[in-house]
Amino acid sequence: MTTKQRLVGSMAACFAMFLLCALAQPAAADKKDKQKAEKPYALIFGTAYGPDDRPLYGVKITIRPPAKKHPNWELMSDHRGEFAQRVPPGPSDYVIHGEAEYAPAGPDGRPQLSKKKRLTGETKIHVESQERLDISVHLTE
Repeated sequence: MTTKQRLVGSMAACFAMFLLCALAQPAAADKKDKQKAEKPYALIFGTAYGPDDRPLYGVKITIRPPAKKHPNWELMSDHRGEFAQRVPPGPSDYVIHGEAEYAPAGPDGRPQLSKKKRLTGETKIHVESQERLDISVHLTE
């Protein structure tokens, strides 16, 4: 066997090892991602509505068990008034509380900041297992 043949053989072996390592690494990462994604959960999906029954943007939403005073999760509603939170699968109860500042629209359609109001609302739900719960939180003065 000549030196050239040995060099070609060792280069082919190195390339094969590199290819094997490159293919094995994403497979291991995929297993970790699947294990992480397969963790069971329930989904609370809701919409926050204002006093005019329109979805409200920027509502501070807190989710907590009824026995606790402090919330486990805090989030904000989006531009469609929607929010979503993963919670452990039940059976368990939760209190969803919404809070926002609201400036009603004037005759010209602009918000009247001098007539700003503080709105609150609360909803209680029961999570039975791995499920999606669609709820609404209606805020009033």
